[in-house]
Formats: sequence, structure tokens, C-alpha cells
Amino acid sequence: MFRTLRLDAVLIQAVIAGALSFAHLHDLAAAAGQDGWKAWAYPVSVDLLLVAAWRRMRNHGSSRDAWLWFAIALIASLGANVATAGLLDMSDVPDWLRILVAGWPALAFLGGTLLAHAPTPAPKPEPLDEPDPEPTSELTVERVPEPAPELPPAEPTPQEVLPEPASATSAASVPPALLDHARKIADAHHTQTGAPIDAATLRARLGVPAPLADSIAVQLT
Repeated sequence: MFRTLRLDAVLIQAVIAGALSFAHLHDLAAAAGQDGWKAWAYPVSVDLLLVAAWRRMRNHGSSRDAWLWFAIALIASLGANVATAGLLDMSDVPDWLRILVAGWPALAFLGGTLLAHAPTPAPKPEPLDEPDPEPTSELTVERVPEPAPELPPAEPTPQEVLPEPASATSAASVPPALLDHARKIADAHHTQTGAPIDAATLRARLGVPAPLADSIAVQLT
């Protein structure tokens, strides 16, 4: 099965424009003193610079350098079309035009080299889709004051530990050692104060119950 060849109007127009521009450039180069194969090399150089600048803009984005060399090659092509349209005497080309034609190969080589070795711009990283942060409600948390630690129960004093003897404690129930110790305390008190020790002071010094202190005080008198 044969495929039908479809002719694109834009493609046909491009072929016609390229052929005419190619011929005009050849004629202008030949009139400027570039005969033989050199006259055919000029239109090829202009078209290659146009293609290189266009590919640079298409593949790596529009840049100032690409647009500059594309404009230079386009001006060279349009200039040749206008110059060969009867506005220029092809038999007597001015010197400045001969200089431009002679210097075109070096200019085209410079443009092609710069386009081929221009640094490629790094692509911009695409931003990552981050999830929207969940709204946080502002809550004020009041701390409940902690209860004060309970203090351990106070240890009982010696007065509380010692059992209270019966109220009828007799003088004979006082231990001799305790009586001797009480006598020393009474003597020291008498030396310091000049007065005999009373039952209350003796009780406080010995740490004994009141009835026992009274019994000791009686025996010390």
C-alpha cells in the first residue's frame, strides 16, 4: 500500500525562498570577486549559520547570542536579495561590499563556534508539591499545681518515748546511777547560778517525767 505524498504549502514556500536566497548570495559573492566554488560556499555558510542559531534557540531556549547570530545571518541573506534586485550595479561592486564579502567566512566561523560551545543553561528544578500544613489550633493548657509533698511524721522526743511512771513513784525507785548524774547536774547548776536546782530545770536536763524529777529533787535536798 503506497502512502499518498502530501505537499505542505509552508514547505514549498521555504524551498522556493531558500533556493532564491541561495542564488542571490551566489551572485553577490561572484560579483564581489569570489568566483568558482568560493561563490557557492557563501550561501552555504549563511544558511548553516541560520540553522545553527535556530537550533540553539529551539533546543536551549532563546538567548541573546542565538538571536544575535540569527539576525546577522538573516541580514546577510536579505541584503543579498535586495542587492541583486537591481539596486546595485553588479558589474561595479563598491569596495565596502567587497570587504564584507571577503570577511564573511571568518565572521560565520566565529558565530558557529560560539553557538556550538556556548554553555547550556541548567534547567530550573521543579518545585516539589508539599502538603498543606494542617492548621493548628492554639490551646492554652493550664497546669494544675502539684500538691505539696507530705512530710514524714516527726520522731517522738525522748520525753514522749519514756513511759510515764505511776504517780506514786517512791524515792527508792530512783536508780543510783541516775541519782548520781542528777547530783552532778545540780552541783554544776549551783556553781553557775549560786542557787539550788529546781525540779523543772532538773526535769529538762535529765529528760525524765515530772514525778521522777520531783523525787530526785527531794533526794538531792
